[in-house]
Amino acid sequence: MYVVTGAGPVGSTVAEQLAEQGHQVRVLTRSGSGPVHPLVERMKVDASDRVQLTQAITGATAVFHCIHGSAYRAAAWAAELPQAEQVVMDAAAAAGAVVVFPESLYSYSEPDRIMTESSPRHASGGKRGIRAQLLKSREAHTANTVSVVAGDFYGPQVKMAHAGERMVPLVLAGKRIQVIGSADQPHSFTYVPDLAAAMIAAALKPELWNSVLHAPTGSPMTQRKVAAAYADAAGVVTPKVSAVPGWVLRVAGVFSTDMRELAEMLYQFERPFVMDSSESQRLLGLEPTPLPDATAATVAWWQAPPPK
Repeated sequence: MYVVTGAGPVGSTVAEQLAEQGHQVRVLTRSGSGPVHPLVERMKVDASDRVQLTQAITGATAVFHCIHGSAYRAAAWAAELPQAEQVVMDAAAAAGAVVVFPESLYSYSEPDRIMTESSPRHASGGKRGIRAQLLKSREAHTANTVSVVAGDFYGPQVKMAHAGERMVPLVLAGKRIQVIGSADQPHSFTYVPDLAAAMIAAALKPELWNSVLHAPTGSPMTQRKVAAAYADAAGVVTPKVSAVPGWVLRVAGVFSTDMRELAEMLYQFERPFVMDSSESQRLLGLEPTPLPDATAATVAWWQAPPPK
């Protein structure tokens, strides 16, 4: 039996893929939400509650911890994530289960270079420093863990993302798109089903536990190219793409916490921000989904009528 905490794009996709492979899956959320499938059991559980979580993961082979902070703010992450991960790892260690974490590129301390599995992850300050500390805590814990790093998300179910609701609905509506930083700098985008597949594969390979892997990720793309790929998939005219200069966000950050938190990550979009996943692909036996297939599936999800 496998346990998934969280039912966002990553957690839901992991649960769906596991169920499609014939595995029994237990999805834990505070609301009891999650994918509807005969092999998916949805439970109302607060994953930060030590007693509830310990009971819910008893008998699990692996725990896929896919819960993020309540807000995209360093203060919220610092207050919530370290303690929540400790609870999960403590419970998993007691149950003899490996914990698989989806991870971002935030911790990488030399982002101007192509980021590989062996690149240094010693970023400090703000959200970047919190992610680096989480990785150190995982390494120090007695539980078996594996962290699977991804670039910016895109794919079915992905809404709150640069290549999600900020782009796809506008492409479909024929509207102009405004991106942050630059529309023409290379950037790594990861297709969420590829991240989910890598997390599952890593859970099944004990020789890869207690390491940091990279999700299969295709060649870097500019934000302009991503928009064009969506337009091609939808059979519509490629929209005009412009960029909001970084200084605008930085000035806005003086008055807005949300803008300040976004401006902190501008370095990812003002300069090349590229990851290489070739070594993890070799270890996991996986390849990234071809871009035309990934964008077609993404557009189809956005065009599908909402579930009743």
